Amino acid sequence: MSARADRASELRGLVRLAATEPLGADPDRVAAMLASDPPWASLVAHPSEVPGLRRYALDLRLRLGGEGARFTTFSKAALLDIGTPARTASGWAVECGWRASSAAPLFPVFSGKLLIEPGELAIDGLYAPPGGVIGRVADRMLLQVAANGTARWLLGEIDRAGRALERPPMPEDA
Repeated sequence: MSARADRASELRGLVRLAATEPLGADPDRVAAMLASDPPWASLVAHPSEVPGLRRYALDLRLRLGGEGARFTTFSKAALLDIGTPARTASGWAVECGWRASSAAPLFPVFSGKLLIEPGELAIDGLYAPPGGVIGRVADRMLLQVAANGTARWLLGEIDRAGRALERPPMPEDA
């Protein structure tokens, strides 16, 4: 997304969200997993409002405080929309979006792409901070950090699920 497009989005009250995480799984297997039903989410009965997207229920998480035993995890029930993976020159692109499943006006709504490439997963898109002008000010101070952390958590979950698909089955106990 160009700086000009970022500025135009900001004027409409939207904020760019771009996050990346390392990908340890095979990109083609991750794309195949996302084309079916991801193991970390539950398909919901009500389809997405966007044609061609499947809707899942999950708890989006934000982990604060580092890697040691001293951290706090916040979670929020959400609806995740996922499209069909499309081949790109360097990997896969999948349309995606999320929003809170309850108290939706108090939480951001995201729409963008999930990019799957060798060694890297990325999310790139726009979200609408809640609360109008006050929400945009809060976003600059704190909410953007939360949105980025949540996106990185989701990317990590996708990578973990993809790596789990690649492990050989464990031999049965005798």
